[in-house]
Amino acid sequence: MVHVNGCLKFLCLLAGAVLLLAQRPPVDEAWDLLAKGERAKAAQVLQNIIKANPRDATARLVLGSLLAEEGKRTEALAQLEEAVRLRPRSAEAHHALGEALRGFGDRGPARSEFEKAVALDPNFAQARVDLSVALLEAREFNGAAVHLDRAILLLSKKPDAAYPKYLRAKIHTENGEVGKAAAELTQAVTLRGDFAEAWSDLGLARKTLLDDAGALMAFRKSVEADAENAVAQYRLGAEYLRQGLAHQAVPHLQAAYRLNPADQSTLNSLQLALRQDGKLEESKQIKEKLAEVLRNIDTESQGAFAALRLNNEGAALEKAGDLRGAREKYREALVLDPTHIGIRVNFAVASLRMGQWVEGISQLREALRRDPENAQVKTALEDALQQAPPEFGGRGMALPVRKPVQPD
Repeated sequence: MVHVNGCLKFLCLLAGAVLLLAQRPPVDEAWDLLAKGERAKAAQVLQNIIKANPRDATARLVLGSLLAEEGKRTEALAQLEEAVRLRPRSAEAHHALGEALRGFGDRGPARSEFEKAVALDPNFAQARVDLSVALLEAREFNGAAVHLDRAILLLSKKPDAAYPKYLRAKIHTENGEVGKAAAELTQAVTLRGDFAEAWSDLGLARKTLLDDAGALMAFRKSVEADAENAVAQYRLGAEYLRQGLAHQAVPHLQAAYRLNPADQSTLNSLQLALRQDGKLEESKQIKEKLAEVLRNIDTESQGAFAALRLNNEGAALEKAGDLRGAREKYREALVLDPTHIGIRVNFAVASLRMGQWVEGISQLREALRRDPENAQVKTALEDALQQAPPEFGGRGMALPVRKPVQPD
């Protein structure tokens, strides 16, 4: 799925809006600096404006969006949340906060801000598009379709309508309406000829509709628009191979392999194309790479299974009162599967209960970094920080008894 830089998009929208208003010279100076690419100087000007007038919501919105683009979460959200407080009825303020929250991985709160923006301004097309993305991620296709249809109507024939049309096509595809999806995608690439992802999806739709020539043309356009897109390169190469054009397939599948060397589909298609093109030794080498990838996947699967077994053994020991033994089992499980949030939380809480506050809090922070929307992890971390001994900045409250996680 295409992801537009939300904060940058917001800045463009805000710039267009404020030009319609009488604006104080200091803000004009910040816009001039942004236009020249002098972001640091613009940020300084905005900070000076806010220092002189803390209630300047526009300066806070622009500064917050700039800070969000730089990955400065705390500072960005502080500016944007204050702007929302100053302008609670501003759709633009809620939208800007939503864009920043989404950029920092807070999808739930971001969705809430997009919903507020749309409620405040039903004709705010970009807010509807961003809300539809949140709904699509939650697989709420009907709700997303409503907002996309409205956004498409509002944007009319503007190039910005290409993205919502691309998203609308995904819903049609999900519903089995391939013809409608192809029609939306055709309009999207008409509006934006360099829309690589839309061209690629159009190729798939045409392929499903048995339009081989049209599919190949669309896949080619996708690669022309973005030669560094692994999916576009793979789809074009795979289509050449399917149509019996192995020689033409090879360079595109090699490009896809370069961009994503662990993809099984790419490796399989590449070794077939090389073999059919008479490059037997190269085909053999890629086939060996494929076998290695499959072995690694099998090893990872076995490791994950063993990790769950160790975790459940740890849970049993914890229930029996052997906290030290339980923690060791959780630690072993985490080594085998460091991606499993439940195992990491069990290890963290066992560490906290044994008084190992640094380890426990560190593990909970890592779990939250890996899964920023996990409400249980957030609560556990907040409790740990609150209940840590005074030397750790906490209140020294005892941890409550809790039930360890037993993954399926």
